[in-house]
Amino acid sequence: MNKKNPKINKENNNDVLPYKYLITNYGADYTVDVLIKRMREKSIETPSFQRSYVWNIKQASRFVESLLLGLPVPGVFFSREKTTEKLLVIDGQQRLLSLLYFYEGEFLPQKKIFALEGVQPEFEGKTYKTLSEEDKRKLNDSIIHATIIKQDVPSEDDSSIFFIFERLNTGGMILAAQEIRNCIYHGQFNELLKELNRNEKWRALYGKTNLRMRDQEIILRFFALLFGWENYTKPIKAFLNSFMAKNKDLKKHSKDELTKIFSDTVRVIYDFLGQRAFRLKVQPTAALIDAVMVGISRRLQKGAITKKTSLESAFSTLLKDTEFVNAITTSTSDEENVKRRMRKAIDIFSNVE
Repeated sequence: MNKKNPKINKENNNDVLPYKYLITNYGADYTVDVLIKRMREKSIETPSFQRSYVWNIKQASRFVESLLLGLPVPGVFFSREKTTEKLLVIDGQQRLLSLLYFYEGEFLPQKKIFALEGVQPEFEGKTYKTLSEEDKRKLNDSIIHATIIKQDVPSEDDSSIFFIFERLNTGGMILAAQEIRNCIYHGQFNELLKELNRNEKWRALYGKTNLRMRDQEIILRFFALLFGWENYTKPIKAFLNSFMAKNKDLKKHSKDELTKIFSDTVRVIYDFLGQRAFRLKVQPTAALIDAVMVGISRRLQKGAITKKTSLESAFSTLLKDTEFVNAITTSTSDEENVKRRMRKAIDIFSNVE
């Protein structure tokens, strides 16, 4: 079992989708050797977020054995990337990586030789290299059915892929939203979120790194709300997906711009307010972080903050505002509460000296 990370206050994560989708899908049968070839040349992307591979060597061995025995196996789901034409794995990563590890000869999670375990006696201890030529051919020629999907409407993003992934992926652990985004929207912006998450002042403010990428998601929330809170609509998952998709390759907002905004904001918060800026009680509070960071970042657009007492006073005033406190503690992803806390934080911090 994995250690539970400290909870950040619960939000009203309503899974009502923002619109209906029009999706094209078609089937394709791939031989195992073709899948291996495409994975090796990276034309099939197997996303690499934390804990994505959860099978042990016996589970992986049993899957390889099923193919060697000629047993049917579940199909996989791919999405075709619009810009690169690569196939993105939506469901089936455990099976595909198991095959790749077997062909490569190393069970990568344990950094050991991949010799089959817990299988029929004729296959026990076999590596790909030590299989008989007949068994190699049978494995190479085994068919795995793939369903390939393409989102036609809406055309400006691939947000449906997020929701399909969320519903299909059951590989031993329900994936957190940011873990899925790390896969679906892999690119320069995603890498920047990881880089900013290592910022020393951010780490001091937030606390330990969250293994489910919750801290990276909060950085994403900061940018999405900073640039678009006036147009926020729920669910927040879709709002964040849309912002991440549109800035996937840092064409809308550059790395330098985002890095400066984030670094300047967390520096002021760390130097003048410290950890209390992120906490109502013991643990970080996502809705409070949103408001404080957006409010202070908007103020910094007008120039430097030089008076610690001025910022402390504004922060104290904010936490005494009943409407603001309600907006960061109840139904925190509702549209009116998001906009109310943004407006109040921006207004109160605007006069800080």
